[in-house]
Formats: sequence, structure tokens, C-alpha cells
Amino acid sequence: MGISIANAALRLVSGAYILNSGINKLRLDEESAAGLQQMASNGVPQLGNMEPAAFGKAVSATEISLGSALLLPLVPSRLAGLGLAGFSGVMLSMYLRTPGLTESDGIRPTAEGGTLAKDVWLAGIAVALIFGRRSPHLRRDARLHHHRDQRRAEHRTDLPGRVVHPGTGPGVGRAQVAGGGQ
Repeated sequence: MGISIANAALRLVSGAYILNSGINKLRLDEESAAGLQQMASNGVPQLGNMEPAAFGKAVSATEISLGSALLLPLVPSRLAGLGLAGFSGVMLSMYLRTPGLTESDGIRPTAEGGTLAKDVWLAGIAVALIFGRRSPHLRRDARLHHHRDQRRAEHRTDLPGRVVHPGTGPGVGRAQVAGGGQ
């Protein structure tokens, strides 16, 4: 499994950032967890139904898991990107739906909204990981498998003793009987 340098860089910066945030939230007191939960419930109302302490632990575990997945190269980039897309989607939803974080146009951040608005870069990284091109190593492997499959198709036999040539089939084109002749 190859990983491109571009994907490695994207995964490293976002993974380290999110992992650090999750580790810092391990020591979250109940009052801070309640404040974070209130803000998060603006983006996803169902989060308001949790106990603040449980919410704080869940956020910490989620960030640690996602940060680790982004940093581990054995997790495919597209899968890590999907996790990051969900996470950044919640962050952006929280930013857009919390009163006082955006200007009157609903998009540009106020001074208070700048801390969440900056997380738009996480959404951009998610898109790059999900839709980015495969590494040259993987493309080369795909080409090799394609050529191997073509060679196998050229020499396949439909009936014992008959070799079907490419672009032909039963009743179409020519087929040779093994041992010569037609």
C-alpha cells in the first residue's frame, strides 16, 4: 500500500492537530465539557441529550481515534478522509449555527467565530484525501494487473481444443482448433 507525499503531509498536519486536541480534552472538567456540549448541540442538537462528562469523554475519544487514523499509514487515505469529512462537517455546522460566530451574511466569522472558522481547512483536507489521485505506485500496479488480465483474455479457451482470439467469440471471427487447421 503506497501513500503519496502530498497525502502524507495532509494526514500528518491534520492528524497531529486533532490527536493533540483529543489528548488535551482528556483532562476536561465538567464545566468546560458542558460549555463545549452547548456549542456542539448548536450544530448537532442530539448531542445536548448526553451528560456533559460523558460528552467530554466521547469527544476526546473521537478526536484521539480520528487523529490516530490520520497518522497511521495502514488506514487508507480515502477512509481517513471520510472520517475527517464527518468531523469537519460537525465543526462547520457548529460554526454556522451558533449565534454570534458569523457576520450578518452568515459566512464570514466574527472575532469570536474565528476559532471555529479556521477549521474549514480540515474540510479541504478531507476532500483532498477522498478525491485525490492515487499514488504513482498504485497506478503502476493497476496498469500491470490490467495488462496481465489482457494477456489472460488473449489465451482463454471457451471449448476444449479451441483458442478464441481477442475480439472474437463463438460464431464471430475465427477460432483455431488445437493442433492446427480451422
